[in-house]
Amino acid sequence: MPEIIPPEYWQRRDTLALARNLLGKFLVRAKGDARMITEVEAYDGESDLACHARAGRTRRTAVMYGPGGAWYVYLCYGMHEMLNLVVGPKDWPAAVLIRGIEGCHGPGRVTRALGIDRQLNGTKAHPDFGLWLEDRGVKVPRRIVQATPRIGIDYAGPVWAKKPWRFHFDPAELTAATRKRTATAKSSRPARRTKQVAGS
Repeated sequence: MPEIIPPEYWQRRDTLALARNLLGKFLVRAKGDARMITEVEAYDGESDLACHARAGRTRRTAVMYGPGGAWYVYLCYGMHEMLNLVVGPKDWPAAVLIRGIEGCHGPGRVTRALGIDRQLNGTKAHPDFGLWLEDRGVKVPRRIVQATPRIGIDYAGPVWAKKPWRFHFDPAELTAATRKRTATAKSSRPARRTKQVAGS
């Protein structure tokens, strides 16, 4: 059964772990559309020169300083809405950019596919606000998760641009891994004993 993940779940100060944990979770819209998250990028605090919070608290970044579990939606290049989940405790500005969902790659495509815009900026990841996260029991094995540098952040300098804080996986590999795990579980079960019929 799908389980709604409460906003409070995202309030630990462990940005990278929370970013990885988003993989395999489902982004759900009130209209009924639900897509599994396959690619994310982590942005962690004012010292992260790729993070919007590098300039401190501003009108734009204020939502990042709130408690985790809220949406941070902004316009990029005047045309792409970008969806981020604020994570961490209050006053620690961190967020995870949702770059890909199953069947849709690229943060601008994600928001277009799900009809997401800045009206959701600052709202909680909760059904009351029309966009939330669900755990549907999908387990993403660490061995199929790729950790690579974030995209399009050369302005942050060589150190921060090379941080392997982009996490993604191929859903096809997840399917293969799931099939293999199921087959292994079946083969490890003890053989059923058949009841012996008298005279056989």
